[in-house]
Amino acid sequence: MLVAGDVKGLEVVCAAELSKDPVLWKEILDKEDIHGNNQKAFGLHSRLISKIFKFRLIYGGSAYSYANDPDFSSVGYSQKQWQRVIDDYYTKYKGIAEWHHGLVNRVRETGYIEIPSGRIFRFEPKESWKGLEWPLTTIKNYPVQGYGADLVMLARIELARLLRLHSPKSLLVMTVHDSLVVDCPNSEIDLVARLITEAIDKVPSMVYNNWHHEFLLPLTCEISVGRSKAELVEYKMEN
Repeated sequence: MLVAGDVKGLEVVCAAELSKDPVLWKEILDKEDIHGNNQKAFGLHSRLISKIFKFRLIYGGSAYSYANDPDFSSVGYSQKQWQRVIDDYYTKYKGIAEWHHGLVNRVRETGYIEIPSGRIFRFEPKESWKGLEWPLTTIKNYPVQGYGADLVMLARIELARLLRLHSPKSLLVMTVHDSLVVDCPNSEIDLVARLITEAIDKVPSMVYNNWHHEFLLPLTCEISVGRSKAELVEYKMEN
């Protein structure tokens, strides 16, 4: 049986951690419905649209990209309307706005960004019809994606250790973005679910032990079980 543990809101937590935005920190710590709140605050059509909007803005989305994205065709917003939503977002999350601005300035000054794990991203301006331009979307995207990948790497290492100790018949078969997937006997589903949860819970302390950086936000996960990836359903652990 496959048991998968998905890190909840990985990119949002990474963006909050890297930017230190106080509003986003409070929402995460208070376990608020961030996407539902933003749907109402920004006048978006649905919670799903709000969720997709937030993730893509963290990745460096622009008003032009939203206005021309098939995923948002049902919204019917013009580029000017999407810019209003982006401006409202940056007004609410001033720390995210300042962080994005700082990333771009750092690259213009040094040509690279280094994230707390030590991973370095180098950038160069590219030719466009406007002349040389820095890849703004990529500059905003890579730190979040890269840091998220490094956090999942730590969880993978810890989970492999726990499986060897407590469930040697189980096999860590893959990670898919923010998901850890284990193949295990039916009799050990609950055990493996607990080990995945424990591994992900431990990541913030592993960040400090490995990279001497304080990761102060919690990481949590959702567990699903199924005979294949296509058949995964939510799983609640036994008390």
